[in-house]
Amino acid sequence: MQYTLARPVELVGTTLHRGLAVRLALFAAPAGTGRRFVRSDLDGEPTIPAVARFFRPSALSTTLEREDGASIQTVEHLLAALYGLGIDDCRIVVDGPELPILDGSARPYLEAIERAGLLAASVPRPTYRIAAPVTVYERDAFVSAVPTSEAGLRLSYGIDFPAPIGQQWFSLLLTPESFAREVAPARTFTMRSQIQQLLDRGLIQGGSLACALVADTDGWIEPPAWPDEPARHKLLDLLGDLSLTGVALSGHVIAYKAGHALHGQLAHRLFEASQSHFSLLDVAR
Repeated sequence: MQYTLARPVELVGTTLHRGLAVRLALFAAPAGTGRRFVRSDLDGEPTIPAVARFFRPSALSTTLEREDGASIQTVEHLLAALYGLGIDDCRIVVDGPELPILDGSARPYLEAIERAGLLAASVPRPTYRIAAPVTVYERDAFVSAVPTSEAGLRLSYGIDFPAPIGQQWFSLLLTPESFAREVAPARTFTMRSQIQQLLDRGLIQGGSLACALVADTDGWIEPPAWPDEPARHKLLDLLGDLSLTGVALSGHVIAYKAGHALHGQLAHRLFEASQSHFSLLDVAR
């Protein structure tokens, strides 16, 4: 069955890139309406559906933007939590242009959803199987979706950064339990050498050690929870971006050295397939 929230829940925090204080509230939504953002601070309180048609690449984050310019930034961690816990329909009201970064992971969102509880609708949730391989790439970075005999959605992510991060791979068969245990707590990360450059570009204005892992040339300023936490966090970002397909997926999605732009390209391909019944996807029975 499709699921929404049993009761409203609210979070407050500071945004990563703009450094703004924002308030966010999650509400139940009717079955079939999907995950939708509402900008309560704008005239008319415009609604922005969390589907790939509204995806816009932005630096170090995912942005959804309507044709009239109404947008919402840094949505990937919340969307990963909603998808990972099986929330199909949710009304997300936010009073600013960006979601709060909180601790840099999806765990605060997961905990808020758990406080709210889940409510099943009497509407079945179809699962779309990846029926044919599809790859998007740029130079040596890529994201591929391939069929698999394994039931459910498997995600695998490879990264290659300078030391101390290095080369890492992480793979996960997605369930609400595995997401909560293995992925949701993984925090965003950066290199100390890049921080001033990012600040000069107007990014990470609300960043701090409270919301990010920072790697220096001789090690981590604060140790990660897992040696491969950066790869786990990249997988978290991938899941949030894949949620923009708007459907439950089954198959294997593999990413290497990718980012939000490539994630969004693949999500758009799969979104188009789910809308047009192309041979790329079929509905699991």
